[in-house]
Amino acid sequence: MSFADYLRAAAQTYNIALTDEQVEAYCIYYELLIEWNEKINLTAITQPEQVAVKHMIDSLSCHNANVFFEGCSVIDVGTGAGFPGLPLKIFQENIQLTLLDSLNKRVKFLATVVETLQLNKVEAIHSRAEEGSRQKVHREKYDVAVSRAVARLNVLCELCMPYVKVGGYFVALKGAQYVAEVDEAKRAVVILGGEIEKIVPVKLPGIDDVRAIIYVKKIKQTPVLYPRKAGTPEKDPL
Repeated sequence: MSFADYLRAAAQTYNIALTDEQVEAYCIYYELLIEWNEKINLTAITQPEQVAVKHMIDSLSCHNANVFFEGCSVIDVGTGAGFPGLPLKIFQENIQLTLLDSLNKRVKFLATVVETLQLNKVEAIHSRAEEGSRQKVHREKYDVAVSRAVARLNVLCELCMPYVKVGGYFVALKGAQYVAEVDEAKRAVVILGGEIEKIVPVKLPGIDDVRAIIYVKKIKQTPVLYPRKAGTPEKDPL
């Protein structure tokens, strides 16, 4: 089976409707991912079926039409090879997407994908998460901040929530330890101006592991103290 076949099958199982144009875009993205992965470390997952499910469908598992409303501004913090931001953009073309990563080589890869797919309203930025949200152009400017596989939730809240407007959402894609992570992040969520609105367990097609999406609503401004200087959130979590 081809990557397109695996993707279509997984999307159907997960009840996601993809157009032929979207499938073609995901295929081009996959080909670029494999090509660039030989030059820089983007992903350990390279088999077509695995990429289709563990990268593409997993990224789309956080999509919620009420959160990702038409024309919303989204920042993907610590995006790496573009997950979940680019799959979300291909799926919902009208979002305004910012991809933020601390490694310039990855940012160049992301820019190549954006250019090749001719995606509009997408910007790839080279910055540490702690430094980006200190800039006026980014602080509390986004309707949604998303992040996947970057850090534990209490750390991730400090890295992501300063980007989110009051009334917006921080959306975290988490793995098997999500229950424990939610419990240890409760204090951080409150300090940073949020409240956990809902937790949605995720079952990916053909995979037995445990995953969930955490939706944190921003109910008040993040104190100016946060985020602390680079490295501090990891060393001394809230």
